[in-house]
Amino acid sequence: MSTDIEILIAEIKQGSESALLAFLELHRAPLLSFINKNMSDALKSRVEAADILQEVSLNAVDSFQSMDFEQKPPFNWLCHLAERRIIDNHRKYFQAQKRAAGREARQPVSVDGAGQGFMDLLVASITSPSQAFSRGAKEMKLLMALESLPEESREAIRLKYVEGLPTKEIAEQLDKSDVAVRVMISRSMVKLQELLKHEDEFKSLLG
Repeated sequence: MSTDIEILIAEIKQGSESALLAFLELHRAPLLSFINKNMSDALKSRVEAADILQEVSLNAVDSFQSMDFEQKPPFNWLCHLAERRIIDNHRKYFQAQKRAAGREARQPVSVDGAGQGFMDLLVASITSPSQAFSRGAKEMKLLMALESLPEESREAIRLKYVEGLPTKEIAEQLDKSDVAVRVMISRSMVKLQELLKHEDEFKSLLG
């Protein structure tokens, strides 16, 4: 196992994203343990450790090529990213509470950064794409944005938001790791929102 990890680390240093995803999958349990130990009970009531790990995975994929892993080994670097995400989430959920002198600030429900109205429209467009063209400009633009995604990304979104499958089962169907699927879905949702956020029909849904 140590030899396999050494090979992955060498490939990560050479800029291999697939090696990083494999490394994340192998270290999922110790990373979750680290995150759980560093989360306060109050934060655990607001967000799950697995959600923070997903944020860490996305952050890692986006920034690993600029890292000097001779100075900081990959696992230590991931723990550092986790600490930052924990701090960010604590600020997100409790900073407003402090400003309100102890009164709880409620956060709007969102899915991968999108409001529920956007998610409802997304599911409707996926389940009945042939009707999207007759429903109006909003549905048509969303369908066109979906079509711009790779087929595998569209399938992952369908399996998660229409079929309601957990990412672990989606990973099995797509022959990918759970981490890779989480990263792919999150990236795809971000891309959809980036494509649509300047459209007048979506400003109220995406803020």
